[in-house]
Amino acid sequence: MEYVASVEQLRLKFPGTDTLLFKDVSVSFTKGEKVLLLGPSGCGKSTLLQVLSGIIPHSLDIPMKVKHIRIPTNWGYVFQDPDSQFCMPFVDEEIAFALENIGVPREQMNERIEHLLRAVDLSVPPHTNIHTLSGGMKQRLALASVLALEPDVLFLDEPTAMLDDEGTKLIWQTVKRIAHDKTVIIVEHKIEHVLDFVDRIILFNDAGEIVADGEASIIFRTHKELIASQGIWYPGVWDDYLKQKKARADSGERQEVIHLHHFRGYRNKEAKIYVPTARVQSGEWIVVTGKNGAGKSTFLHALMRLIPTDGEYEVYGTRLEQTKQLARQIAFVFQNPEFQFVTNSVWEELAYSLRLEKRNEQEIATKVEELLKLFHLETQQEQHPYQLSMGQKRRLSVAAAIISGQKLFLLDEPTFGQDAKNTFALLELLESYREQGAAIIMVTHDEQIVKHFATRRWVIENGQLVRDEPVTQTERERGLSREMGYSLS
Repeated sequence: MEYVASVEQLRLKFPGTDTLLFKDVSVSFTKGEKVLLLGPSGCGKSTLLQVLSGIIPHSLDIPMKVKHIRIPTNWGYVFQDPDSQFCMPFVDEEIAFALENIGVPREQMNERIEHLLRAVDLSVPPHTNIHTLSGGMKQRLALASVLALEPDVLFLDEPTAMLDDEGTKLIWQTVKRIAHDKTVIIVEHKIEHVLDFVDRIILFNDAGEIVADGEASIIFRTHKELIASQGIWYPGVWDDYLKQKKARADSGERQEVIHLHHFRGYRNKEAKIYVPTARVQSGEWIVVTGKNGAGKSTFLHALMRLIPTDGEYEVYGTRLEQTKQLARQIAFVFQNPEFQFVTNSVWEELAYSLRLEKRNEQEIATKVEELLKLFHLETQQEQHPYQLSMGQKRRLSVAAAIISGQKLFLLDEPTFGQDAKNTFALLELLESYREQGAAIIMVTHDEQIVKHFATRRWVIENGQLVRDEPVTQTERERGLSREMGYSLS
């Protein structure tokens, strides 16, 4: 049997770690197969894709040994973080760069570019600056530029992580349409969108070991207990989780945390977000929803004054003009966690804010160790933040943001890239802070979070807050049971 990609007896170890991520892992793929790599966050799924494509060790110098490896001759790769693969500043130039690599004549490029943009439903003028695109738009562009290469093998590393439900469905419809004769190897947490597409699932445990390999229906039927214990997403996981919740009433006095009136945020002197009026009280969990590109992330950037703003904006009754002042009151988590990393190790990243506050070293060590355990990052504490998996990066960014004890959280897609166990654990942690009086403003595309955690929904359309809707107690099914055993440790 001819394999288009394979690896035999793979051993790999990240610098700064004491243990092997993979120990004698062997796996192979035949022409035309559609395969889902399934496992908990940090088990090595994305790393394996990078090995199979040759990115490791040829582009990323990671120590590895292998008895035999076959890398496809014609492949395309869509990363979790689309910014990491762009080479050019403008949309049309990015796609043209790919077309040049396969020898497409210049006179045919404009038509090809427009066709590819339509295929991924990226409705922007071709000569648009990539920097101005939302995260979801960037992922569409990344897919378009990869499709331009006409690859035989597609490596898809959570290509819809930043997309809303509509965008996710569209991307997978596109992939299914254009990839029927291609080999497709997928890492994806939104498994409901790919189960009708994949022929095969390779199941990993948290030690990076392959524990099952076979048809999707068989894997979920015969290994559901293992999948659940490892905290991996599976069909019906939210239903199983909610069955174990217990009702618990809210209590405590409310305090106004944020007041906005005729508030605007600007990019290049153009208003990109407008809030006529809005208030946030302590103990509220506000979910911000809207289509990709509507202005959700821009709204959070404006609240942190990372972009120019005007209008009324008060935090705990005070007008705070500088980002530094806001950072003392607000725990902010970027959509891309790498944007906030400033040190060379996980441990130092957590200690950084506490050192700025001139805490004593014993207090810093105690707090850092507590959060390393809480966010399941003990074994990664000496690693550089950029060496972590996307799920681990996300956990580190949240941990570093909340370490100073702020009572107001601004979170931009904090659960994307997370497995089920760490998603539920993070949500429950935030819920515990909310119950103690914290206020949460979270951008998300996950309607399950809206239904079961939010107290209110803010809807942003075309750069404006257009609706402020309460989430009823019945919808929310308030209260999370601590008996489930979901913890970040």
